Order: sequence, then structure tokens, then C-alpha cells
Amino acid sequence: MNAITETEDLLPEYHFDYSKAKPNRFAKQVVNVTLDEDVAKVFTTEDAVNRALRAILTALPKQQAIA
Repeated sequence: MNAITETEDLLPEYHFDYSKAKPNRFAKQVVNVTLDEDVAKVFTTEDAVNRALRAILTALPKQQAIA
């Protein structure tokens, strides 16, 4: 098959029906969290948020793991 025949087989535009699409179970699931504007001004990085949450966790009473 030569290059001319291959390009003639291509349509200029394709329309895909994504209504039956399923999420990729092998892809890493990403969770986005949006902070309120006033909180985002104080905690400017992901690390800052994690450090603050860990500090709060140390102040909470120990909880038993749920099996």
C-alpha cells in the first residue's frame, strides 16, 4: 500500500461516542482538592497542607484501626 492510498482512507474528522466509555482501571486515580481562597493564601504548597494536617492528627486521641 502506498502513501497516497493510506491518506485517502483517512477522514478529515472523526466523532467518537464516549457515552459507553469506562474509566481505565489501570490508571492512577487522581483526586483534586480545592482549598478556599483564604486557606490557600496560608497553605501555598501541598507539603504545607500535609504538615498542618499531621500536626492536627497528633492532637487527636488515638483511634483503633477499623478491621
